[in-house]
Amino acid sequence: MTPVGTTGEAAATEPGAPAPTARKSGPGELLTRLPDIAPLVLLLLALGIFFSIKSEFFLNYDNFLNILTAAAITGIIAAPATLLMVSGQVDLSVGSALTFCGVVMAYVADKQGIFLGIVAAVAAGLLVACINGTLVTVIGVNPLITTLATLAAFAGLARVIADGQTLPLNGFSTLGTSRPFFDIPLPVIIFAVVVIGFYVLMRYTVIGRSMYAIGANPVAARLTGLRTGRLIFIGFLLSGAFVALAALINVSQLSAASTQAGNGLELSVITAVVLGGASLAGGRGTIVGTLFGLLVIAVLNNGLTLLSVNSFWQDVARGTLLALAVSFDQLRLRLTRE
Repeated sequence: MTPVGTTGEAAATEPGAPAPTARKSGPGELLTRLPDIAPLVLLLLALGIFFSIKSEFFLNYDNFLNILTAAAITGIIAAPATLLMVSGQVDLSVGSALTFCGVVMAYVADKQGIFLGIVAAVAAGLLVACINGTLVTVIGVNPLITTLATLAAFAGLARVIADGQTLPLNGFSTLGTSRPFFDIPLPVIIFAVVVIGFYVLMRYTVIGRSMYAIGANPVAARLTGLRTGRLIFIGFLLSGAFVALAALINVSQLSAASTQAGNGLELSVITAVVLGGASLAGGRGTIVGTLFGLLVIAVLNNGLTLLSVNSFWQDVARGTLLALAVSFDQLRLRLTRE
């Protein structure tokens, strides 16, 4: 990643494009110019064919909705995570932040009612975001260290509030379980709206283009007049707000807030974003790529579940995908620079 205040490669010329480099020929040219989603589309097709052959329950409408529902919470968080990674930042605290928001929501709702519980959950998400944003943009702490610290702190705080227990919450199931149109779950509809919104934000707005410029070269971005610190802070705020939304959906689905709800979520989010073509160095990445990365993970998890494969192997598969995606990204960067 490219932290605030360090020099990157060059300012990105368009959303999703890598830093400009001189055109060259050689064995690395095909790799550096390969569309990010092309391998993911092929992988999705291969997984779909494989699981369709292996399980009679895979290829049907209900299971398709199951896949999208499973991807919804991760996807709602992965959208702002893509924006952050494009700017050269990463947020590892999203898992514990989701747990914290959910616990705060259930705790306050039990004592003060559902509405104040929702307000408290959103405030909790923004609190985490403000702490992350302040440490990174004002004090200058590395975002990886910052969000690792808040990951641990808010996971612990959630356990303190809940006393290590799962907090039940009744009367708040509509957000997570209703199916308003064509039997499509509301979380899937919200997920689709979020994806479309961030697609427009990153591709067609000044904020989106500015994030690409900051990730590609923060020094050059500042010299052109961009307020890099404020923009990155906004990125963290968006992350916190949508983590809170995802937490509300999670609590609604379970009718409870668990202190384990967000365990491993940060790995799923980062895997989806990097698998979708975002660069850890910043300046590169798209919402469309992240969407396909999410679908690969969701289809893989769903298929392995239908085949009764131990859930531990799903973690192995997700970790392997992340390692391969990061390796591909680093190889592409190296070939671009040569």
